[in-house]
Amino acid sequence: MTKNIFIIALLIFSISGKSQTLKLEEIMKGESFIGNQPTNGRWSLDGKKVYFEWNPTNDLGTSTYFWQKGAAKSVLAEPKEAAFSKLDFKRKPNSDVAYYTDNGGLYSYTISTKTIKKIIQQSTPISNLQLGAANGIVFFEQNDNIFKYNTKEGTMLQITNFNKGTKKEKPAGKDSFLKTQQKELFLFIRDKEAKKQWNLAKSKAVKSDFAKEYFYGKDNFYNLKANPNGNFATFSLVEESDVKKEKMEVFITDDGYNQTPDTKEKVSTANFVKTKFGIYSLAKDTVYYVNFSTLSHIQDTPKYYESYDNLKNKAKEDKLVTSQAPVYNEDGSLAIVEIRSQDNKDRWLVNLNLENGTFKEIEHQHDDAWIAGPGIPSYSFDSGTLGFLADNETIYFQSEATGYSHLYTYNVKSGKKTQLTTGNWEVRDVTLSKDKKVFYLTTNTTHPGNRNFYKLEATGGALEPILTKDGAHEVVVSPDEKSLLVRYSYKNIPWDFYIADNKKNTTLQQISSSVSESFKSYKWREPEVITFKAQDGTPVNARLYTPKSENANKAAVIFVHGAGYLQNAHNYWSNYYREYMFHNMLTDLGYTVLDIDYRGSDGYGRDFRTGIYRFMGGKDLSDHLDGKKILVEKYGIDANRVGIYGGSYGGFITLMGMLTTPGEFASGAALRSVTDWAHYNHGYTGNILNFPETDPEAYKKSSPIYYADNLKGNLVMLHGMVDDNVEYKDIVRLSQRFIELQKKNWILASFPVESHGFKETYSWIDEYSRILNLFNSTLLK
Repeated sequence: MTKNIFIIALLIFSISGKSQTLKLEEIMKGESFIGNQPTNGRWSLDGKKVYFEWNPTNDLGTSTYFWQKGAAKSVLAEPKEAAFSKLDFKRKPNSDVAYYTDNGGLYSYTISTKTIKKIIQQSTPISNLQLGAANGIVFFEQNDNIFKYNTKEGTMLQITNFNKGTKKEKPAGKDSFLKTQQKELFLFIRDKEAKKQWNLAKSKAVKSDFAKEYFYGKDNFYNLKANPNGNFATFSLVEESDVKKEKMEVFITDDGYNQTPDTKEKVSTANFVKTKFGIYSLAKDTVYYVNFSTLSHIQDTPKYYESYDNLKNKAKEDKLVTSQAPVYNEDGSLAIVEIRSQDNKDRWLVNLNLENGTFKEIEHQHDDAWIAGPGIPSYSFDSGTLGFLADNETIYFQSEATGYSHLYTYNVKSGKKTQLTTGNWEVRDVTLSKDKKVFYLTTNTTHPGNRNFYKLEATGGALEPILTKDGAHEVVVSPDEKSLLVRYSYKNIPWDFYIADNKKNTTLQQISSSVSESFKSYKWREPEVITFKAQDGTPVNARLYTPKSENANKAAVIFVHGAGYLQNAHNYWSNYYREYMFHNMLTDLGYTVLDIDYRGSDGYGRDFRTGIYRFMGGKDLSDHLDGKKILVEKYGIDANRVGIYGGSYGGFITLMGMLTTPGEFASGAALRSVTDWAHYNHGYTGNILNFPETDPEAYKKSSPIYYADNLKGNLVMLHGMVDDNVEYKDIVRLSQRFIELQKKNWILASFPVESHGFKETYSWIDEYSRILNLFNSTLLK
């Protein structure tokens, strides 16, 4: 059999075992083959039903299903009930009345009687619903202003009067010769003007009870929020950015004409914008702005400046910052604001005095790399975990001060800070009980690849285990906190919903069954999660798929997950489910597959997270080389028969492996890969590599396009042409470099209708048949 015939035979995929034969054209259907997994679980307001989105009949989209106690199975909800279940209800603890907005109107819902009452419906929609400190007080936003509605009295007041632009003053009339002459000659004219001025002065002496107009110019208006008592409103102004955006060419269109939509802004210091945090006082009917220049460390220069002569002695100046809307305690007496530097190396929490616009600093967090971690978003315009406990004076938040994201409290009045959780693991999610005295925590306490669920007293103490078996638990607590809605999965068990009692070491009762009969007919592997030591001594986790000894072919494929800050060597169902099934297929063929949580991956703490700072393609790539070494030394793999592939960040690492360590990998498949980080987006790239204008060396050593001359081995590149995340232009620019350098052992496959995440099954099949072809033709020698 010739080599080409052999490859074609493999593409027919007669991969048999004791169970079903895997076929590429089937597994690349994704959830249509696996079974559509349910999402978006939620409780009804009375806690008698749970709702979720599901598509068990393989329709064109999902529908809402519900389950209630005693039911044999979940049932399709009526459209009206389904729509109602998705609304964002605002309700005080133990209150029988909830409020919500729908189609621009304001409604109340009485839970005990299931009574809906329309309160307000106007042509201009309302949004941003908030409950006041007093019962029956509701605030909402309309046309960039806050309105206060008293549900008991039926009164509605507009409490702010903001307007974009500038106030247009009535031009003062010029005194002409004739006008002056009239005043000089006629007493009548002089008396008329005097009366006019007297009336004007008298009207000004009587203050209107309606807020006067405040114009905020050309800036963008954000985060408008009333305090719970309704006597203050805060807002943010962000200057209009004039940064040039990338354009994308779309060839396959409805009308046959090309389109060129804007996509994103490239990483640059030009994306820094001036912001202002404003307070409006109803009592004073005035606006004032908070000056944050006294924040500690606000003039500290980044450590990497020391690497550049033009920056090391740069004059001190305030960092540009962004501020979130305040988080208030129950009675509105305390307002806590989260502030971030726009280079994302500093985070502050401050206690804001609304009366005079001053503040007291509570917490300062700094990272020489970048601020992030669970409960601490990596984007400077987002907010993290922050709230008040039952005593109305203690806040809770998360910090990576120990190297792992943990939960802390701080008493605003006493100044006492307490660390509630500790250990070499992370607090992944935080929910506060209705009485604000208990935390429900999702953690990876038992293993970095698990998502466990615990109960913790707000005053601290031992974690009470509720759901701790291997896998992942996504939990929604019922309104009475007696039951749990749990979305659970394991390595080879896709996501489904379960019900459990909210008690120590509870058990799960399954209420949805998503997997198809086709999926069940194959014996899916539980890949072992191994740990190996990287060359710098850091433990690195990886999923390992090993073939039966009699089937092993001494070749290996290393898969590189995307996103950088993402985890895939875990104990639950992967977002990369097509790749998971593909790896089972490769293992059936005799390949060994290694899927590494390289440096920069999620789940392993701050040092692991920032291990790629200023050098992408450094430790993250060397972790893959160390993984290859383990395959050779421990699992009998031929060092000359190892391939590598991945998408997005995985495609980038594939390129760096092929171009900066030529010969290490016999072949590589780079999907939707970044080739030059100076062309990627601002928020993500600026964290890791700083900015091209200030840290050009970080960009040069981290970008594959600079190493194009080193290509050795066989490279296949695959890219969607309407990718608005990693532009198609990225791969075109690298292709031009290969052409100019007369490189021959590379191929580019383009997909005209696909964006960053492929949608069409035929595209998935084409893409992965090329990847399989590559490995079969280069590694099975």
